[in-house]
Amino acid sequence: MENIKDLLNHKSAQSCLSILETAGQLASSLNVEVYLVGGFVRDLIMGNRLNDIDMMVVGDGIAFAKVLAQKLKMGKVVPFEKFGTALIPNEIIQIEIASARSESYRDDSRKPSEVIYTDLKGDLLRRDFTVNAMAVDIRPEHFGELHDPFDGMKDIEAKKLLTPLDPDSTFSEDPLRMMRAAYFASKLGFEIDSAGLNSIKRQAKRIDIVSWERKTTELTKILKTPKPSIGIDILQKTGLLKFIFPEIDNMIGLEQTSEWHHKDIYTHTMQVVDNSAKLTDKMEIRFAALVHDIAKPHTRRIDPKKGYTFHGHSEVGARILKKVAKRMKLSNELQNYLVNMTLLHLRPIALAKGEVTDSAVRRLMVSAGEQVDDLLVLCRADITTKNPNKVKRYLKNFDIVESKMANVTERDAMKAFQSPVKGNEIMEIFSLTEGRQIGAIKLAVEEAILDGEIENTYDAAKSYLLEMKEALD
Repeated sequence: MENIKDLLNHKSAQSCLSILETAGQLASSLNVEVYLVGGFVRDLIMGNRLNDIDMMVVGDGIAFAKVLAQKLKMGKVVPFEKFGTALIPNEIIQIEIASARSESYRDDSRKPSEVIYTDLKGDLLRRDFTVNAMAVDIRPEHFGELHDPFDGMKDIEAKKLLTPLDPDSTFSEDPLRMMRAAYFASKLGFEIDSAGLNSIKRQAKRIDIVSWERKTTELTKILKTPKPSIGIDILQKTGLLKFIFPEIDNMIGLEQTSEWHHKDIYTHTMQVVDNSAKLTDKMEIRFAALVHDIAKPHTRRIDPKKGYTFHGHSEVGARILKKVAKRMKLSNELQNYLVNMTLLHLRPIALAKGEVTDSAVRRLMVSAGEQVDDLLVLCRADITTKNPNKVKRYLKNFDIVESKMANVTERDAMKAFQSPVKGNEIMEIFSLTEGRQIGAIKLAVEEAILDGEIENTYDAAKSYLLEMKEALD
């Protein structure tokens, strides 16, 4: 094992070294054991990006955190007294300090019913996977010493996910760990051992005791991984997906005609999710890729000439997503985003299949508003045909759509598009009172602008209205 200083020598870890040295010196002066633990050690060994510092204190972690924060001049800590943990907020890298502890659980809750303070091995024993159950001493006299009682290093080398305890015990205590297994497999490219997979299959229903907020958070973490389908497939094959996202699980085995899709709706959806992951890091677009065909199982019909059809699946999908968002405790912002993307996801594809007119592009920009760029990314990801000629043609047409939207002035005008002439003036010109006729006239002006018959200016719109009035007179 290399010395921790050598492992911290790469650029991404330089900001951590002074913090660790200060913490280690403080631990030595207070005569307490302090270790780096969990994901920090795993990512350090694997050479991954270090997102936060996890420390474990054999003793009072909160008291240690308060003194360390003063030493580092980082202000007040955020304590969690019940669990003996504390956060030290830091703009560069967040620091979490926990007391060495073991926990006991009730059958109906993943929240610990009892927290027992323990030693180093006792703390590592309670962790989810062996690759997360390693510790590195940071006291000056032991700096860089690795403690690996469950062979986590060996499992990193073998790219395996195993639990320190019997998996039935590990997953039963905290069922969210079953989703975390899928997440780590997807993030790290590791394989869950057969005992762990079988345990998840046996206990999948226990995921119901986990709050929707936590399940949704874990799902979005899977969507942020390099190839999200790995994690989602694990959820599906272990039986977890039917409890977490039954609408996606229902896609399994449902065939569709293969104009440019895989025959199976689920397989196509996974390909779109992975395609979106190649195109963007934005989780919201990846989530939209996951749900864009959510209504296909509900709208699937067989036409004797066309084969399988899914008429209205974008509109039905938008309605389904409102119910899903409520169940999964999605934010209103994310709900509205997913609903709009699902509702509009066929529009750019229809453009890509035919002639790209200025009018059609303007209408798309008005409908999508701020999400128009994200929508085009989703639609590029939605091309899963194996026919290279079709791919080339569709992508070329998407390029044309994007080039037509490139004019910044036009884009800004379309984002907040409405008739330049307001309702009051329309009433005055046509001598009308409030009513449906005003809306119809206003819509006619907007249609004329979108069709390119008149410019998107007040003068052009008013002249158009006066011509309409003259024609009516």
